[in-house]
Amino acid sequence: MMAERLIDLGNGFWNIRGTLRIGGLVNVGTHSSLVRLSSGRFVFLDSYGFGPDIARQVMALTDEGRAVEAVLNLHPFHTLHCQAMHAMFPQAQLFGSDRHRRKWPDLPWQPDLVESPEVAARFPDLRFSLPDGIDYICQNERVHAGSLLAFHPASGSLHVDDTLNVLPVPGLLRRLLRLPRVSFHPTLGQALQDRPGAAQDFRNWAVRIAEDWRDTRTLCAAHSDTLAIQPGSFPDHVRKALARAEPALKRAEAKGR
Repeated sequence: MMAERLIDLGNGFWNIRGTLRIGGLVNVGTHSSLVRLSSGRFVFLDSYGFGPDIARQVMALTDEGRAVEAVLNLHPFHTLHCQAMHAMFPQAQLFGSDRHRRKWPDLPWQPDLVESPEVAARFPDLRFSLPDGIDYICQNERVHAGSLLAFHPASGSLHVDDTLNVLPVPGLLRRLLRLPRVSFHPTLGQALQDRPGAAQDFRNWAVRIAEDWRDTRTLCAAHSDTLAIQPGSFPDHVRKALARAEPALKRAEAKGR
């Protein structure tokens, strides 16, 4: 993984590639995105306590932080940096899931949950989607396949935590090992809701979102990388990822899901 960096994806969207070390050693990476709204103000997608170099760049873009309107914490299990982000942008409205509130009860959370229709309506420059058929907040805290996806049509940037992954493997090695470039989270099968039809609901959601957001030009994934996508090819990436996930989906269906 590379060091922290701010990537300008154009038309008011910046992806911040961050560091996240497991056991203080292995850097699995994390991310946040900064979005300029049509109003001229800004929102962050996810919290990340970036260092001084990124901070200088962000402050230069956002009138020393005063133009940051809100921080939208999209993944219920990405909670490490919520307090740091609030400290950097204390005037920004904080939105999160129920789990964010439980982890940081003293932070000034907004009353509407981040995944609610009310929040989506407040930020019409963005499109949001929760995957159907899987739990957003899984009782098994090792299962992180559920997340709220955010698409920015103006830049064609899709910000996603864990639900979709981009493998940071060089192209030649990836082809030799026959690895996919885009895949669903490996805990997808465990995240499926315990009810009949959950697996099919997930398939239907994946196909629908692939078509609805077929103009995706950059996929920004949390613990892996960003991926530039050829215009109109996002549905193909999703279909291939779905095919790779099919064994897990079929096993779930055999168990009545």
